[in-house]
Amino acid sequence: MSTASDWTDARVELLSDLWREGLSASQIARRLGGVTRNAVIGKVHRLGLSGRARASTPGTRRPKVRRERRLRIIKPVPAAAFDRPAIEPPASGGATVLSVRRGQCRWPIGEPRHDDFRLCGRAATRGAYCAAHGALAYRPVAPDHLLRLAGLS
Repeated sequence: MSTASDWTDARVELLSDLWREGLSASQIARRLGGVTRNAVIGKVHRLGLSGRARASTPGTRRPKVRRERRLRIIKPVPAAAFDRPAIEPPASGGATVLSVRRGQCRWPIGEPRHDDFRLCGRAATRGAYCAAHGALAYRPVAPDHLLRLAGLS
């Protein structure tokens, strides 16, 4: 590792010369020996060395290659797939958060802050919901070829 005593006047002069020649900090560290790349960068910064021999000239950079964008055509899902079925409230009055059991619909009914808040409580057929609430909760899946066109699969 580098210490303050590693930077003698001769090493600082060599560092400055190599830096002006355009060598990288790693190359300079290897040539000097006993110092790290970061030590070289720190010393260059403290010395205020800025000018490099090989400065980039305008127009020498490779032009950016723009990729052609392809228009993706996505067929819409029919609006009927999103129609909400009319759902009758459960005849039993539903279940509370504390009384709901495994296999019962957990669709919330009412405002959670009110005393009359309930969960549906019907038999669950689609995940945590009954058939009617499952139709609301889960969106229809587009066919695979449409997902591929959209870049989603």
